[in-house]
Amino acid sequence: MAENSAPTNSAPRTVGVGLISVGWMGRLHSRSYALLPLLYPELGIRPRLVAAADVAPAGRDYAKDVLGYEKVVSDYREVLADPEVDVVSICAPNSLHAEIGIAAAHAGKPFWIEKPVGRGAEETEAVAAAADAAGVATTIGFNYRHVPAVQHARQLVLDGALGRITNVRGRFFGGFSSNPQDPLTWRFVRATSGSGVLGDLMGHLVDLMHYVLGPIGSISAATGTYLTERPGLPGTPDEGKLLPVENEDYATMLVRFDESAVGAGAIGNLEASRIAVGPRSEYAFEIFGTEGSLRWDFERLNELEVALARTGQHVGYTRAFADGYFPDYSRFQPSSGTSMGYDDLKVIEAAKFLTAATGGEATGSNIHDAVTSARVLSAAEQSAASGQWVDLPAEPGTTANVRATEGARA
Repeated sequence: MAENSAPTNSAPRTVGVGLISVGWMGRLHSRSYALLPLLYPELGIRPRLVAAADVAPAGRDYAKDVLGYEKVVSDYREVLADPEVDVVSICAPNSLHAEIGIAAAHAGKPFWIEKPVGRGAEETEAVAAAADAAGVATTIGFNYRHVPAVQHARQLVLDGALGRITNVRGRFFGGFSSNPQDPLTWRFVRATSGSGVLGDLMGHLVDLMHYVLGPIGSISAATGTYLTERPGLPGTPDEGKLLPVENEDYATMLVRFDESAVGAGAIGNLEASRIAVGPRSEYAFEIFGTEGSLRWDFERLNELEVALARTGQHVGYTRAFADGYFPDYSRFQPSSGTSMGYDDLKVIEAAKFLTAATGGEATGSNIHDAVTSARVLSAAEQSAASGQWVDLPAEPGTTANVRATEGARA
């Protein structure tokens, strides 16, 4: 069905939504559900905000009084046990993702879960096994793949517009942890976060590379922790103390793409930093091929720079603004030059999740995409410790960009 087409004459299907954790991301999931009937009317899906769980009274109050959930509870198990809840959004801290994801699968609830799904590949694989056994639909919060310009870049690569892909550069640089006086939160503790910038930012970049170019086949990595201590949280027994940071601030990987990938054999360098001074959300990649190249940066998410000419007097990049030719763009804005934003990407994600959860085509990310990303990150830690290259196994069931002759592997 064409974008923005009118809904069918059949009555909308109501889908009961459960939310676990009412933080920033939980609120964003809720707003995305609310916007779905307005921006994707042809789906015929009307989300109903049934129940929200949060351990904090303020979170429960916000869910009820502002977001409009009908019921609020402190224990997430009550959400999963509610017969009126058809699907679940899991937006809790990293340390709880695997536990709640497995519980959601056992309850038979399709779930939309934020990344990282687990604190490493082992936990992520356990969630995947539970979801597969239960046969529930899953969607992962890999929101950057839903940028219309990124979707267009993926199609250019798939169509062969860049020729044979030779090399790629990717960087996810953020300065959100660059102040050494910021307190030691759960993100800096291995027991609660797992890895540091690998799980936080590099996981997003790896998924983008899988989505646009195809699966990574082998890697060599190095990591570093440069802000090694942070003050304890105010109001806790550790206030005033300097505590050790237990995971990495910076990571870099040399990668080679698998032979099944559209970018088969290409070599790339991927970097991530949470302490970069200057960049705010410099989440970017550049892809080079024998016939052209392209580049994209989240700080200018509505633009894609493309160079397709190898000869001539004026060879260089053309800056293409997102418009109706880019997937999903026209749902949000009427014409080129009017920008989409981060929150819009989660609406696209919500649409893909509920389409899959209600038996429609599954085109969004899924738990197997989370497994492939987690395996790359775990391999990066292994490589950083050993100094050796690490090969990665193929994972069936992903949405990686693979060659048509190898489609069965994806």
